[in-house]
Amino acid sequence: MAPPLIQLTDIALTFGGAPLLDGVDLAVGAGERICVVGRNGSGKSTLLRIAAGLIEADRGRRFVQPGALVRYLQQEPDLSQYPTTRAYVEAGLAASDDPHRAQHLLEDLGLDGSEDPSLLSGGEARRAALAHVLAPDPEILLLDEPTNHLDLPAIEWLEARLAQSRAALVIISHDRRFLEKLSRTTVWLDRGRARRVEVPFSRFEDWRDAELAEEEVQQHKIDRKIVAEEHWVHGGVTGRRKRNVRRMAELRKLRQERRAYRAVQGKATLTVAEAETSSSLVIETKGIAKAFDGRAIVRDLSLRLMRGDRLGIVGPNGSGKTTLVSLLTGAQAPDRGEVKRGASVEMATLDQGRESLDPSWTLSEALTRGRGDTVTIGGEKKHVIAYMKDFLFAPEQRLTPIGALSGGERGRLMLARALAKPSNLLVLDEPTNDLDLETLDVLEDVLAAYKGTVLLISHDRDFLDRVVTSVLVPEGDGRWTEYAGGYEDMLAQRGGDLALRDARAKAPVAAEPRVAKAEEAAAPAARKRLSFKDKHALETLPGEIAALETKKAALAKLLDEPELYMRERKRFAAISEELAEVQGALAAAEERWLELELLRSEIEG
Repeated sequence: MAPPLIQLTDIALTFGGAPLLDGVDLAVGAGERICVVGRNGSGKSTLLRIAAGLIEADRGRRFVQPGALVRYLQQEPDLSQYPTTRAYVEAGLAASDDPHRAQHLLEDLGLDGSEDPSLLSGGEARRAALAHVLAPDPEILLLDEPTNHLDLPAIEWLEARLAQSRAALVIISHDRRFLEKLSRTTVWLDRGRARRVEVPFSRFEDWRDAELAEEEVQQHKIDRKIVAEEHWVHGGVTGRRKRNVRRMAELRKLRQERRAYRAVQGKATLTVAEAETSSSLVIETKGIAKAFDGRAIVRDLSLRLMRGDRLGIVGPNGSGKTTLVSLLTGAQAPDRGEVKRGASVEMATLDQGRESLDPSWTLSEALTRGRGDTVTIGGEKKHVIAYMKDFLFAPEQRLTPIGALSGGERGRLMLARALAKPSNLLVLDEPTNDLDLETLDVLEDVLAAYKGTVLLISHDRDFLDRVVTSVLVPEGDGRWTEYAGGYEDMLAQRGGDLALRDARAKAPVAAEPRVAKAEEAAAPAARKRLSFKDKHALETLPGEIAALETKKAALAKLLDEPELYMRERKRFAAISEELAEVQGALAAAEERWLELELLRSEIEG
């Protein structure tokens, strides 16, 4: 077996209090694909910085194979010392490297190399940083949140690039889809320790949940054993107690083990302060248009957003997503057309910039908005310390300045502020940035239970698939199309990814006109009519769906009987199995009806 390219052994690091890293090992071999996961604050970024040689551990050893080139992508790259983005990327090249490779990567990432680093947006700075670490073709890539601030075409380009790379990868990311596609091994940082599992991220969470469940069982056994031993101590006579030194020593050992145990950090408790129910129609647009400097951002958009809808807005950076939301919410007026908002709409907003809060404010002041020690949630007052705990902040962080918070902590803070405001319309611009996977799970559950309407801008494909009911996508030249379902459903209906369609939209109109016209002519010809079988299915599926829904409700009602499981376990199991079959059939029928209805609408123009 070949020796690892980079190896960390018995790494320990403490920043006051409990150790951040305590005896952590990490070995990276040639071509390995490793993802490092763990809660915010578990030490993931710190471990990568130690691996990159930027931080020295309190204890342990770092070894890198002589001649192995290591490149580290940090969360907030510093380009301030360079006059242009090309100079920054070329600074990472060796004398023998091809400088044209730097320019090629920049162009692939949507930059031309002449950009002033001081004027870059977060997404542009991230693209330049990616070109900087990829250009030298290193043996090891250490990537800390590589998808942050990237749009979906750039994320999909990066996925393809890394999949073809020969470099060993160590990745930290909150993007589930990104980790699922690229990882083969998972390293779990938890309570100062690292556990390596030879499974990709797609299988890791099931393994982790099983491990935590077993750990909980073992701790429960220790608690019961301590109680039994203490009962023996207090119930026995003094002479017997003194003679059994070994048993007393075991009791002390059990107590010490229990005291030393670090429980898993709990999940955030996210709740939304809901306002009174809005009208059925929340937002309706009729032929709205908006342009800046002659460039169409929105053109002839007619849209209806009903109560309970979850609309995801996706697209490349600069395609006008934020402007579109501003038009829908009334922050900007359209150049042409009409925007109608329903009655009793109460809106809460989480913007991409996380609002411009004074960094000198304390955490408590930010949550209470500088007024007292309580936060009002859904009409009820809650002490700020209790509300902080809901979002995984420790009581001692109450006076921490906002400027000292990590990216994940700032993300949780802004969620806490946005969700505290009574609303029936949530407008969320990139809410997943910097949140750990466990907090994302809780946010998804909260949005699923939210009775109001959600407008969501996100580049997180997995989050979109789990949350939204439809997706709005730019097609070029200011035109937007709404697709039913999540992100993957949109790709299936659209027949191409965002990068492909965006490139087509930007192509010269005169390019290959005969081919374009032939394709346009062939498209309707291929689907000029529904088959007899399709027409029959469209007519009969609604009845089948209604019957399946009735059957599903009846079976669910049977399972709700409190005594059924204890009284008739075999019948309970049979009903459960039948319910699962009915749910599967219902989902298939609904999906087939939706597919045929979309096809019919397309044919009818």
